[in-house]
Amino acid sequence: MHLSDATWTDVRDVDADLALLPVGSTEQHGPHAPLGTDAFHAETVAEAGAERYDGEVVVAPTIPVGVAEEHRAFAGTLWVSPDTFRDYVRDVVGSLAHHGMDRVVVVNGHGGNVPALGEVTATISRHDDAYAVPFTWFETVGEHGSDMGHGGPLETALLRATHPELVREERIDEAREGASQGWGDWTSGTNLAHDSAEFTANGVVGDPGAGDAELGEELLELAADALDRLLVAVADRDVPRPADR
Repeated sequence: MHLSDATWTDVRDVDADLALLPVGSTEQHGPHAPLGTDAFHAETVAEAGAERYDGEVVVAPTIPVGVAEEHRAFAGTLWVSPDTFRDYVRDVVGSLAHHGMDRVVVVNGHGGNVPALGEVTATISRHDDAYAVPFTWFETVGEHGSDMGHGGPLETALLRATHPELVREERIDEAREGASQGWGDWTSGTNLAHDSAEFTANGVVGDPGAGDAELGEELLELAADALDRLLVAVADRDVPRPADR
């Protein structure tokens, strides 16, 4: 069930304690890919995982703005502070739990959200009447994960498979020429760059031309299968809060 498409009586009558909450970002992805790439990918993977799951699961509306100030130099990028993001996610999960959907997988499409999501899902599970865990799709695609950049082969491949009309194919060469080969500027295990504009001329990391629709389909299969397994584990998990020792 997609919450946005349902009526309140549909939700009242559904027997589901599991929910998926997609979260993404509205940020630059180079000259060839849309600002909404991360939100689109989170929603796509959430929908595919829900289709595979053998049980009732509700897909909540996507949170489209995340922790993305690192892309502030590029026009159109939106961001909120980590505190605001954590509070918003916590409140949305609390709303779901109020209606009985108190086991929530937060399906994430943006690397900048990862630290805040780890923190807020732990807070929810420890202190609220809900259990929540984060799931970041590009961390679940096996050996392909090492190719994850920004607007690079993986994100472009998934767009080509699911939203091909949004990829500006005529700008792929431009995207490739202005890209960096890796994320950040590293010395002694420390990234010296806080903003992406410090190391990439056009916002791209990696070669977007290397990600075709066939790869995108494979990525979606891998991520959706991983999400299905996670939903089974979350549904079956005994989640009492352990007593102090």
